[in-house]
Amino acid sequence: MNRRRFLAGVAGGGVSALAQPAWTNFEMACMTLPYAPFPFARALEGIRRAGYNRVAWGTTHPDAAGKRVPLLDVGAPAARARELARQSNDAGLKPVMMFSMVMLEARDAADGHLRRIEQAAEAGIPFLLTFGKTAPGEYENVISCLKQIAPRARAAGVLVVIKQHGGNTATGADCSRIIREVGDDGVRMCYDAGNVLDYESRDPIPDIQACWRDIRAFAMKDHRNWPKDEDCGPGFGEIDHYRLLEPVMKTGLTMPMAFENVFEPLKPRPQTAEEVDALARRSREFVESVLAGLRARG
Repeated sequence: MNRRRFLAGVAGGGVSALAQPAWTNFEMACMTLPYAPFPFARALEGIRRAGYNRVAWGTTHPDAAGKRVPLLDVGAPAARARELARQSNDAGLKPVMMFSMVMLEARDAADGHLRRIEQAAEAGIPFLLTFGKTAPGEYENVISCLKQIAPRARAAGVLVVIKQHGGNTATGADCSRIIREVGDDGVRMCYDAGNVLDYESRDPIPDIQACWRDIRAFAMKDHRNWPKDEDCGPGFGEIDHYRLLEPVMKTGLTMPMAFENVFEPLKPRPQTAEEVDALARRSREFVESVLAGLRARG
């Protein structure tokens, strides 16, 4: 099965009322975001060392001079994406997701996303992650952008996934509304429970019940409102991951789980890459334990 045919099945409506539902195949991927203070090569090394075999590209890393720069600028040639994919694969990691780094409401959002789709296709990356501004407004720009890019994404074998980020994309229910209005299989959802609790102070458990049929990926992070308002790694926060993941356990789909935050609440961020390695491993093992428990439950 080629990648375009796979994505057509992933994007389609195959998660509703299956006669014999199959277990969802969750792919553990770590974003390079937790390794942002360290070079991209060290991020890849650490992610592989932490037991992952898939990677989601973050946004910035230090260059050879130590300056924090975009890993893949929106205007970079597609060949640069192909080179980063080669580097990822050589490290034993399959790249499965990248950020658009273009807000959906932006005036040039469609053009920026089309460039990202070209880069993702060149790199063999099946999921392009995007979202809107943290404040509401310019909703029509969001719909217009996604309607323009969705057919091109499908043709390129890339699935555009929107995630929760406040504003127009505040909750899963909000993202499902957008998906319905766009009306194209080239757009689906990457669920970010941490952002639902963070930006909206909303419990993601009832929210995911309203949108799970549109979910094709997860951005894994947790959140605490007490004793300090902060994001953290899965299992360190207030979200019940057993209840969170139960609705999507039997979709028959393959879904990447991209770990965006692995850090401990209240404590300073790690100073060494080795400390990040250990936290990335802990986050993966926690979620794998949750999934194993839910499968055992049947």
